[in-house]
Amino acid sequence: MSLKRAATLLTALAFLSPATLGAQVAPAKRPNIVILLADDWGFTDVGAFGGEIATPNIDALAAKGVRFSNFHVAGSCSPTRAMLQTGVINHRAGLGNMPETIPPEHLGKPGYEAQLNNRVVTIADQLRAGGYRTYLTGKWHLGHTPDTLPTVRGYDRALALAQSGADNFEDKPNLLIYNKTEWSEGGKPAKLPKRFYSSTLIIDKMISYIDRDKATGKPFFASVNFIANHIPVQARDADIAAYAGRYHYGWTTLRKERRAAAITKGVMPAGVRTVTMNTSGDWTKLSAQQREQRAGAMAAYAAMGTAMDREIGRLIAHLKTIGAYENTIFVFLSDNGAEATDPMNMGAFTRWNANQLYDQSIAQQGRPGSLTAQGAGFASASVSPLRGYKFTASEGGLRVPMIMAWPGNPAIKGGSVATGFAHVTDMPMTLLKLAGVAAQQGRFAGRPVEPMTGLDLTPMLTGAASSVHSADKPLGYELSGNAVLFKGDYKLVKNLPPYGDGRWRLYNISADPGETLDLSGSDPARFAAMQKDYVAFAKVNKVLPMPEGYTAPKQIFANAMRTLLVPRLLQLWPLGALLGIAIATAIWWRRRRNTR
Repeated sequence: MSLKRAATLLTALAFLSPATLGAQVAPAKRPNIVILLADDWGFTDVGAFGGEIATPNIDALAAKGVRFSNFHVAGSCSPTRAMLQTGVINHRAGLGNMPETIPPEHLGKPGYEAQLNNRVVTIADQLRAGGYRTYLTGKWHLGHTPDTLPTVRGYDRALALAQSGADNFEDKPNLLIYNKTEWSEGGKPAKLPKRFYSSTLIIDKMISYIDRDKATGKPFFASVNFIANHIPVQARDADIAAYAGRYHYGWTTLRKERRAAAITKGVMPAGVRTVTMNTSGDWTKLSAQQREQRAGAMAAYAAMGTAMDREIGRLIAHLKTIGAYENTIFVFLSDNGAEATDPMNMGAFTRWNANQLYDQSIAQQGRPGSLTAQGAGFASASVSPLRGYKFTASEGGLRVPMIMAWPGNPAIKGGSVATGFAHVTDMPMTLLKLAGVAAQQGRFAGRPVEPMTGLDLTPMLTGAASSVHSADKPLGYELSGNAVLFKGDYKLVKNLPPYGDGRWRLYNISADPGETLDLSGSDPARFAAMQKDYVAFAKVNKVLPMPEGYTAPKQIFANAMRTLLVPRLLQLWPLGALLGIAIATAIWWRRRRNTR
């Protein structure tokens, strides 16, 4: 290493060291922190990662910061959010499974509370104790009772959605799985505007929170949680129109284009191999009407992404106006890979129900009153060149775009790519270190808590290390029976139906991120050793086996039916009562006539 390079690294490390950001520095000089969490975005949906969707504001953050190309989360919403909030794996944080996909026989077991449990402490709790203002807007999905909402988990102010998703234009739930929305503010039911757009509302509220307490002089932690691009996929007409005709060539071509662009952008290795997923279907065999419908859904998806990016730009512009931009750490990531599920392809009853509750015409896709979904075909392009989708333990479900930027920090080389393995549990530890706030070590506020397991990513930010994870230390993961053991460059993985066949496979995800070459046969010793590592992980963390025949999509449907049956029957009781009276009257009249 040259002397110049060594000096640069020493300067960088000094700039980022906790000591210089801790008690020795005035609190006003501590960095602000903004987490920008997208919902269901695939690895190459961001322009800086190879996507064609217009995301200029996210791309600008990438140009100022570091793109992490080997960053992993959970396969669905709330388990990732639990780990992002706490730095503790989902099974110890209470989200061994999320409310919508948990089988009833698991609910309430240790680690399967289906909400953030009291054995963990959030990053907001720790930052607030360290002198930060703490705010959350958007999707929470970690509890819906008064004692599990953000304002009792470390947030000073919060506008929070307790469910997995909701309508983007009005206060209406996804009617296929919920009876009502659960938006709250300050721990109480929120009164939303009659008409709004979700991404705009989330940023409006965050700006108001930041400004309201600005006079305190304290730094702020802003957790911004979009519901873009969760089902229902919706956007304004002008944004949808901007993508008219863009996707009429289909998902196979788009998947190839994204792969090539990802290589060019430096977030995928040259020559990366890729597979054609059997769930995506053959674009050329679709009818003209089917192609129009699928292309229109993808146009709405892209429009929703662009609208979210515009709102991120609005927040950034505001931070520049108030002089907070340069000293703000920005983190952008998605909670899991792209969503392949489409209610219109989930069976006759679900399709019929969707058509009764929503306007599912081609012309209405993505507009108010519709329940649009990207679908498996274009989701395969969103995760290109990876295999798998949301819910799976394949890279397409777990590897997501992640960007860290600190515009005023000269130690971070703008536009660089960190290719080493990193995990969502690392984020709280990293941000606490950068904020100069001591991380909890198994105790917080005088009580024992689950210790944080994540690592500090600072050396990857400065280029001082390619990875902070040891090549010989395993990291386990499980969700809905889909399981993983990471160890160095290698990944042991198993997916249950409908995403896989339940068999373990072994991949080198550094050389083969597309998971095309199973090494279980050619490297049997490693394969066996990693299986033992997984068994140890599952035992220590009390991972439960899935019930016979379990699949996540079927469980969502079953849980929704249990949740909706009584409310829907209650809604229908007046009609039923009138019908009963009419039938009783008819019977009485007939008997009276016969008696005569």
